[in-house]
Amino acid sequence: MPTIAIIGAGPGLGLALARTFGSKGFSVALIARNREKLDALVDTLAGGGITAAAFPADVLDRPSLTAALEAVAERFGGIDVLEYSPADATSGPLAPVDVRNAAPENVQPQIEYYLYGAMTATAAVLPAMVASGAGTIIVTTGAGSIYPVPMFGNITPGGAALRNWALNLGHALSADGSGVHVAHVAIGVWITDQAPEGVASMTADEIAPLYWELATDRAVHELVVRK
Repeated sequence: MPTIAIIGAGPGLGLALARTFGSKGFSVALIARNREKLDALVDTLAGGGITAAAFPADVLDRPSLTAALEAVAERFGGIDVLEYSPADATSGPLAPVDVRNAAPENVQPQIEYYLYGAMTATAAVLPAMVASGAGTIIVTTGAGSIYPVPMFGNITPGGAALRNWALNLGHALSADGSGVHVAHVAIGVWITDQAPEGVASMTADEIAPLYWELATDRAVHELVVRK
């Protein structure tokens, strides 16, 4: 049975992705900081007949993230799809600031959160994927990684760096004939069914099937979710 590891799993997009891939016969590894919340998601998925397990880790704690992914591979026999979409963090050192106030001290945490977290996760799974000649890595950012969003002036550099690195990695792996597919998703809508009037939105259940299409269509390396 193939396995997807979802980093940043929560009750929104993460759960919808788990249901989408689980319905296609995947086992699901859920990775996030809070064990109690992850266990609740595992129970929800089990109620729908989906095999899932929780692996607590913090993307800002690289050893814990690596250890979690190693535990996933040991539990399920490997990782076929890695999906990196750490949950939005808008407080503390990750709080958004207007681009006029962006500075090294509030941009660097975003680089750690998006780029370095994804690099760490990828390093944990890529060797086995290359050895098997197959695998998919999908990274998710906001659409600010591509388009100007001045209100998130410190966040968008982290997303843009992740996008650049992921697309470059995908190009290199494709040129090598490795069999590993790398793709980027930029989400330019609110993920909700209760957005303010005039704000573009989609539900998590509407977005999740797009990831399945991306994982199965290896010719597509980037998807922008917009209305």
